[in-house]
Amino acid sequence: MTIEVKKTLKPIDYAKSMKILEKRVSDVLLGKKDELLWILEHKTVYTAGKSANNDDLLDKNITVYKTNRGGKYTVHSPGQKVIYFVLNLNKRGKDLRKLVNKIENCIIEILKEYNIESRPDRKNIGIWIDSDKGLMKIGAIGIRVKKWIAYHGFSINVSNDLEKYKKIVPCGIKNKGITSLKKLKVNNYNNIEDKIIKKFLNFFL
Repeated sequence: MTIEVKKTLKPIDYAKSMKILEKRVSDVLLGKKDELLWILEHKTVYTAGKSANNDDLLDKNITVYKTNRGGKYTVHSPGQKVIYFVLNLNKRGKDLRKLVNKIENCIIEILKEYNIESRPDRKNIGIWIDSDKGLMKIGAIGIRVKKWIAYHGFSINVSNDLEKYKKIVPCGIKNKGITSLKKLKVNNYNNIEDKIIKKFLNFFL
């Protein structure tokens, strides 16, 4: 199988990226185009997944984009790496748990490159760091499947403004913190896109 790899360096509008992603899903399903790995950053946007609860929107004045991915409220902003993919599970095996496990392990392996130990938490989706303040989330996962084409993806907090999370209950998870590479004192992350690509392709090629 062939996976097309794209990197977009300037922050991109969320709605625009969704149109591109949905078009690729259709093209992959029809066999017109290869699967996709797309690494980008978004202009600041709050999004609500399929299971978003209005009580988790702490600031009712913010504009929220309703999306068809799984999950609840989150925020994307510059400094956060968003990793979108379009994968054809018709050819890879129709096993969503296996897909999520691979994504979790991929994020864990990326973070190991920066000497960060992380893990999944069976009660709360995403990738977490154990800290003296309890569990801190560093990686989010949100996936949708259409006719066994899996898409949307995951994100890693690199140097984004974590204050923006205070306007929502991130992913509906209360009493847990949010962290980033920068907050964990990682200062050199300029080549993180290359590390993400390498690890992702190790798992999916």
